[in-house]
Amino acid sequence: MRMMLKAVVDTPSGNAAIRDGSIAQVIGQMVEQLRPEAAYFAGEDGQRACFIVFDMTDAAQLPAVCEPLFQGANARVTVSPCMDLADMRKGLAQVTGTAAAPAGDGAPGGDSAFVG
Repeated sequence: MRMMLKAVVDTPSGNAAIRDGSIAQVIGQMVEQLRPEAAYFAGEDGQRACFIVFDMTDAAQLPAVCEPLFQGANARVTVSPCMDLADMRKGLAQVTGTAAAPAGDGAPGGDSAFVG
């Protein structure tokens, strides 16, 4: 199942992890392990954050995914199911009982994610 992991790193812990180089190791390990569909890094409420979209095949993966972020970066981690545009359209079609519209490319200015 497609999942989105959001990790928000405590600023003092993030500063220390950057100084000692361990943050690169934690991120590298996570990317190697998850082989993410997408990985983004941004600020979240004034703290460092990453957003990783990956395929979770077994709930037993959660400790291996989250613990390095908890222990290595004192991160606040959430993992949630998520959808792409095609999944959203398919789900809405099931709710409304209509055929799903073609997915399109999802580009800004293109067709709406909620209109079929």
